[in-house]
Amino acid sequence: MTLKNAINFFESLVTETSRKSEIKVYQEFIQIMTSLEMKDLSKNEIQSIETELDNLNLKSNFVNRKKYFKKALSNFKNYLKDTFLLTPKGYYTTFYGGLGLIFGLLFGVAILSNLERSLGISLGLIGGMVVGSIIGRSKDAQAKTTGKML
Repeated sequence: MTLKNAINFFESLVTETSRKSEIKVYQEFIQIMTSLEMKDLSKNEIQSIETELDNLNLKSNFVNRKKYFKKALSNFKNYLKDTFLLTPKGYYTTFYGGLGLIFGLLFGVAILSNLERSLGISLGLIGGMVVGSIIGRSKDAQAKTTGKML
């Protein structure tokens, strides 16, 4: 399945359904496909992406289309990340924000426990999330400047 065919396929799916959750998944697929078309990818890279689209078996009929396409979208994003180091917008911000929460919780329990316990945990969570989000935003900006963001 070529990138243009995939875009047309998902646009037809958007017009077929009225469920917002399904439309959101389809539009995310369309956004990824259009950004891939705009990138300067070699013929081999495009062929590899089109082979992966064929492997996802998108044109089959499924009982729960939303669930299948959501899983296919996740698999496709992982493929792009692993193979071409392409990440969606906000990927690192979310990732490092989550890590910041985990380490902030540990910091709040271990170090800030001198304060009232709930206050120490709260301050640790907030501080960890802020630091993680700042690091994630800088990594997202770096990915955008190098052209590795979808």
